[in-house]
Amino acid sequence: MWESEGLGDEDNLWASIAFYGGIAGQQEAPCGVVSSATVCLGLRHRCPIEDKEMAKQARINARRDANELVQGFKDKFGDITCLGLLGVSFSDTERYRKLQESGAQQGKCDSYLMYAIEKLYELASR
Repeated sequence: MWESEGLGDEDNLWASIAFYGGIAGQQEAPCGVVSSATVCLGLRHRCPIEDKEMAKQARINARRDANELVQGFKDKFGDITCLGLLGVSFSDTERYRKLQESGAQQGKCDSYLMYAIEKLYELASR
């Protein structure tokens, strides 16, 4: 996705690295996919900050698109927090291990990622 946005710089990949498991594993925070997708939208709408009118419109557009993405995610999956989505706390090591071993976490997280990527492409095509 970052390459299609013209963000072919590894710094942009690292900017969202701490979003795994919410934010740094704090599962009460939004899912890292949701957080990263909104960062992508901010970068998509970036413009020279010196152009006050353009920057104002860019902020409006970024917030509008982020709102649509987040609300759509919540409508589809029922929550936006990591804990609410997975239903298992990372601190409950036994339950979390079983979730990982079952492959359910990967399947869930993959579906969240696919939703966000598809939504980002949909928003870009407007």
